[in-house]
Amino acid sequence: MNEPDRTDEKSQRTWAMLAHLLALSGFIGVPFGNILGPLVIWLVKKNEMTFVDEQGSESLNFQISMTLYALICVPLMFIIIGIPLIIIVALMAFIFPIIAAVKANDGVHYRYPLTIRFVKPSSAVNHTVE
Repeated sequence: MNEPDRTDEKSQRTWAMLAHLLALSGFIGVPFGNILGPLVIWLVKKNEMTFVDEQGSESLNFQISMTLYALICVPLMFIIIGIPLIIIVALMAFIFPIIAAVKANDGVHYRYPLTIRFVKPSSAVNHTVE
């Protein structure tokens, strides 16, 4: 009787991990893959799995934030400061999704640093405070 719960939990952890790892598709040449990967997973699974809803929106928000930070770095390259900043942004965009994927696979609710929360998990939107 306990087995379906563990399978469901494992499935949620796997989908959440994929939401983080698919963000790396931008590094292999998929245009806007860093945003599209987490977005697709989040849109498909957000109503079925609360953990995927939370982690998918977290990954999506981080990738949108990193894209904005990279865009801000481009004009700053003319005054040299943008070059080290964009390297830092690229390293963060590569390393933090891997950390998040490992945490999600362990069932840990991971929060990315330096993230602007544009998209809220649908489970958070449905809850009203009274």
